[in-house]
Amino acid sequence: MGFFSFLGRVLFASLFILSAWQMFNEFDATGGPIAKEFVPKLTIVRKNLSSKLGVVIPDINVTYVRQVIATIIFLKGVGGILFVFGSTLGAYLLLLHLALTTPILYDFYNYKPNKPQYSLLLNDFIQSTALFGALLFFIGMKNSIPRKQFRKKTPKAKTT
Repeated sequence: MGFFSFLGRVLFASLFILSAWQMFNEFDATGGPIAKEFVPKLTIVRKNLSSKLGVVIPDINVTYVRQVIATIIFLKGVGGILFVFGSTLGAYLLLLHLALTTPILYDFYNYKPNKPQYSLLLNDFIQSTALFGALLFFIGMKNSIPRKQFRKKTPKAKTT
């Protein structure tokens, strides 16, 4: 049972680790190819939040996008590696990554249902939501298993 649990964690975390490795290799002064996709989506989020909250949110700078992408790489990489070893901290890091990036990257709600982008983004959004649920399941299972409690052995009475 222990081997299959470890194998499952390795296969699950490989999605995040390999993605972080690819993003790290493509990371450059502009943030890499993900920045070209991320900046317009962050601009839409900024405009939506500004209109809903009635507060002017400043434009997103390239420096901030690089920091956001570096944070995503960190969360995916470190979270994935810690998750392989069964750490709940790794699961929480991956949860944080999914919670922050899923609604921004997979913004199907900004498209009409008859557009081709809608179904692609909705599919990716649902997949990320399923990964989020799997991480919640892992955390729930980790917390439901009672930990070993070491009892102090009582010394045996000596017979004389």
